[in-house]
Amino acid sequence: MEIKAAVRATFKSIKAVAPLFDRVLVQRFKPETKTASGIFLPTSATEQPLPEATVIATGPGVRDKNGNVVPVSVQAGDRVLLPGWGGSSIKVGEEEYFLFKDTEILAKINNE
Repeated sequence: MEIKAAVRATFKSIKAVAPLFDRVLVQRFKPETKTASGIFLPTSATEQPLPEATVIATGPGVRDKNGNVVPVSVQAGDRVLLPGWGGSSIKVGEEEYFLFKDTEILAKINNE
């Protein structure tokens, strides 16, 4: 299995990225490195990315067969559930972001 390296960005801020069509820019939640009682977890326990992320920006949507724009199903600030694979990685400084197609996002997490 080939692992793609994150693309190192040439821009200084993620706000410079405007997703196109039905793309969604997200930032995955970082796994905790320390337990509530103060015990540090080994890196082997924290290297798997969490399946949750925050939507940073979205594209306007994709056009259907009639030429109408079908908007994406999430908006900036939403919490979403992601698949364990896929997405295009973008690194800005030490932060890593991902671009997913709207249809690749598994669910929107409601805070209720």
